[in-house]
Amino acid sequence: MMESIAHVVLWLFVINLGIAFGAGLYEGRIVVPQWLSRSGGSGYRWNAEAARDANVGLRFWAFVTTVPLTLLTLASLVVVWWTPEVVRPWWSGAIAAALVDRAMTFAYFIPTMLRLMKDEASARSEAVAKARQWVNLGYIRHAATLAAWLASLKAFSLLGR
Repeated sequence: MMESIAHVVLWLFVINLGIAFGAGLYEGRIVVPQWLSRSGGSGYRWNAEAARDANVGLRFWAFVTTVPLTLLTLASLVVVWWTPEVVRPWWSGAIAAALVDRAMTFAYFIPTMLRLMKDEASARSEAVAKARQWVNLGYIRHAATLAAWLASLKAFSLLGR
């Protein structure tokens, strides 16, 4: 019974990480350029209104990663011990990478985006600098998600052995 639960949790973890990675790439290539654009002469421009209108945090990410991936990561911390020894190092590595992603998300990405979307009296150059940092740190988060996804796929491939 416990082993079956572990299999289901790992399978859901793999699926969710794959969706999160693909959606993160989509957001970075398609959605973010609508918020942070670059023109030849004037440099970068942050469009807080476009970010507020898109509101991807509540319209998409809350249902894909904020709640489900966080819960699956925490569940994985428990059920990883119910799997064969050969699976544990890979699943544990996936959990560690997912925890990095989750920590970055809750400690930096969500609060920073909420501040960027507000109509604050901050200088445009300050908003652009924060938005560019948000984008650049996103590459680290994408790498953590990719590492978690690949390690979880490897763990899943070893379950039947």
